Formats: sequence, structure tokens, C-alpha cells
Amino acid sequence: MNNIIGIRHEDKYVMERRVPLTPKHIKNLIKNQNLEVLVESSPKRIFKDEEFEKAGAIITNDLKKAPVIFGVKEIPESYFEKGKTYIFFSHVIKGQEYNMPMLKKMMEKKNNLIDYEKIMDEQGRRLIFFGKYAGLAGMINSLWSLGLRLKHFGLETPFIKIKQSHLYNSLEEAKNDISKVGFEIAEKGLPKELTPLTIGFTGYGNVSMGAQEITNLLPVKEISPSELLDLKNRPDRPNNVIYKIIFKEEDLSEPLDNNMEFDLQDYYTHPEKYKDQFEKYIKHLTILMNCMYWDERYPRIITKDYLEKLYKEGNPKLTVIGDITCDPDGSIECTHKGTEIEDPVFVYNPYTRKPVMGHEGEGIMIMSVDILPSELPRESSIYFGDTFLKYVKAIATSDYNVPFELLNLPNPIKKAVILHQGKLTPDYEYIAEYL
Repeated sequence: MNNIIGIRHEDKYVMERRVPLTPKHIKNLIKNQNLEVLVESSPKRIFKDEEFEKAGAIITNDLKKAPVIFGVKEIPESYFEKGKTYIFFSHVIKGQEYNMPMLKKMMEKKNNLIDYEKIMDEQGRRLIFFGKYAGLAGMINSLWSLGLRLKHFGLETPFIKIKQSHLYNSLEEAKNDISKVGFEIAEKGLPKELTPLTIGFTGYGNVSMGAQEITNLLPVKEISPSELLDLKNRPDRPNNVIYKIIFKEEDLSEPLDNNMEFDLQDYYTHPEKYKDQFEKYIKHLTILMNCMYWDERYPRIITKDYLEKLYKEGNPKLTVIGDITCDPDGSIECTHKGTEIEDPVFVYNPYTRKPVMGHEGEGIMIMSVDILPSELPRESSIYFGDTFLKYVKAIATSDYNVPFELLNLPNPIKKAVILHQGKLTPDYEYIAEYL
């Protein structure tokens, strides 16, 4: 029975500083669960090598001794060793083209792949995630983006005092800054040109809840999508309130058949029977926070054609899109790519249909950082490890040489096994068509 696990150094992004398990978790695994833990040395990880060593881990330059290896983001093809088990966010379940070579290599090496994203309960709810921290960091970044963009337009606002998430020493420090901004808005109000300032959220899961947690530090009033459409016509609206709107599936899409009512289960089962109806809300938003799950079966909520039309109608209200979902050319069609923490925003020009990195130029500013939780690496790693810890020993000690049906793993983990001995497991055989 295996009792050795490895924690790899993250190398996909320069600013990726998260870990799946912190020194506190490692100490528990060594002391209480009799596991030996090897930690690949890393000069940038938010928790230093010395902290892991103090917790009892062995610091090493390679993980050859570890048959089970835990990471966070995708792993280079050259890293995989024959027959080993790897646990990370693989981003292959939608058949993502850019990760198919990696998956092929894992199949060649007869690897086992467990994907955190698919660790779910019986109701299909995710159990292990960084999503809330993507929402927290994404909202901080979007408010920071708004301040920069408004200053570019010549408008001085309290938002200019907010920094990008990773520049804060802690989440608490960021929250304190944003609370001060909220107090200033409540006391002094916002420029007339900005009111009513509205923030829309697509989705209501962990990502959206994280983003809303930051927004709620401001003087916020929640209104319905239908109330948003009438807000501009209300003469009594105050200038020291920010309006928050949460959009659900029925606000985003409507049936193609005018005689049919929206049915949520039918929408999930047959999205091809629905069309986008979100366009009527877009022109009333200042910030759009895209926090929902999306794949190519569903209608886009913002197209390039619509943005060009919006700009031709005059100076639009929409200033910033915080695309936390970050599907390139996806639900927000003009999100051409996930950006990096060092270069987090671009301005999309609806006329040229091209992005320009930075916060200047004509168009809509888009924040689409691909690894948002790594802007809050300490807090997000602690939260992630706290929820994942109870599964680690079972993953480490399981016998992966038996047939998949006999694989002894907790049910949520077994559901997340994408590859077993290099073969796609029954729930994921559909990925073969993308290979």
C-alpha cells in the first residue's frame, strides 16, 4: 500500500502561488494519517519551503519517489511518469483543444487522472473548489478596473483608491480599503454622469457569492432585472447608492418557441431550444460580472455584433466586464483570452474587433485573469485544503492496479477519475471525440 504523496511546483503561470495542501494540512497528514509527503521546491509558492519542512515534509527537486502527485493547474507533457496518479485542474472536460495533447500524453503513460472540478456530491454539487476566491479577487479587480477606466475618461472617483487584488497583503486589507471607498460614496455620492451605477451578476453559485461579498461592502441596493429596465426613469434615485442585479437562467435565455414557457430543467437538457435575451439588460449596466458556468451548447450572452450595434447607438453605459468565467470566445464573445496577473486587462474595440492591452483606448474594458484565486493565494489555499484534506489518504493509498469497477475510492472522488490506467472512464468517454 502506498503511503507517499508529492506536491508539485506550479509552473504554468509566473504568478501561480497556490498549493492544494498547506503546511498545516501536511502536518496533519504526516502526524495523524501516517503519510510521507514530498514537496517539490518552489521559489515563488505563497508558503515557503521552510514552512513545509517544519511541518515534516521532505523538500526535494523531483517527485520520482511519489506515485501520487497533487498539483493545482495543468502539468507539462514532459512531466508525466508511467503509471502514476495525478490530481489537478486538468481543464479537459469540455474537450478543450489546448489540453488535448496533455491528455494524450497521460493516456500514453497509462496515468490515472483525478480532476478537482468533478469532485461532486450525489446532487452534482462541487465539493472542492477555489471558486469563491475567484469571485472575491475578480470583484476587487473589476472595481480597480472601473477606477482606472473612469480616470481615463477624466472622472475622479473613490474607486481609484482600490488596488489590484494581488497587491494587498491579505483579503482583510482589501476589504478594509473597499469599505472605506463605500463609506466615501455613501457620504459624498458619485458624479452625476455615473448614476445610476449598476453592477450585474450572471449566476448565483460560489463564484457569484464571492463577488457579491465584495460588492456588499459598498452602499448597495439589490433590485430585480425588471426594475433595472426602469431605473433610469426614476427621478428620485439617490446618487450615493450602487444597484446590484443578479441574473438567473430565465433572465439570460428564452425559448425559441414563443408559446413555450421557460423551464429550467428543459433549458439544461435542451439548450438548443433557447435563445439569448440578455441584450435588453446590457445597456443599463455599468459593470457586468460574468460568474456563471457556460459551454458551447448554450447561447452567448454578449456577441461582437451586439457590441458594435451598442456603440453605434452612442456612448454606452457599460464600462467594465469582469469575466470571471473566462471562456475564450465564449459566453462573452470578445473575451479573446484569459489574461495574466501581470497584465490583467484589455480594452476591446467593437469597431475594429480587436483588443488592446491596458486600460486606455476606445471600447469596453475587460478583466479576464485566468487564475484569479492566485491573487489571494494564502486564503484560497487554506480554504481549498480544508475541504480537500479528508480525501487525501484514500487517494494516496488506493490500489489503482485493479479494474475501475473495483477501484476503492470515496464516491465523490471516484466520480472525478477521468483516466484510469490511461483509459477514459465511462463518464468521460465522450472526450475521445475531441482527441
